Amino acid sequence: MMHSTNKYLIAAAICCFAAALAHLGCIVFGGDWYRFFGAGEQMARMAEQGLWYPTIVTSVIVFILLVWSVYALSGAGVILRLPFTKLALILIAGILIIRGVSFVGLMPMFPENSLTFWLVSSGICLFIGSLFAVGSWQQRSAIDNHL
Repeated sequence: MMHSTNKYLIAAAICCFAAALAHLGCIVFGGDWYRFFGAGEQMARMAEQGLWYPTIVTSVIVFILLVWSVYALSGAGVILRLPFTKLALILIAGILIIRGVSFVGLMPMFPENSLTFWLVSSGICLFIGSLFAVGSWQQRSAIDNHL
């Protein structure tokens, strides 16, 4: 384990975990939660009909967010170093930042999602991506020393 912890990566881990819980809530509580979070009426209706699609898609998102949370904790020095931590943190930061800034291009591909969904989720992605980027930058020498 690294000797110091990184507050930015810890915050990124907490944010990813909270986002995973919110997505898990959609699976557990169904259509009303999908609607509240702006995922679109079609996703909400499919969830209410008991179709597998919303559960599978949302479960994949939950899994990814939990993996990202664990990698943030690893990079922060809270848990043991995972394989490819430096690369993972850079990729996670990049994915989240790109997702945050590219929502205008993504909107036509998901017309059911509300504008509120796009603005809020993109802002959250930018924020968490920035936490990963700053935390990774601050931790780069500590991560390099443990490769």
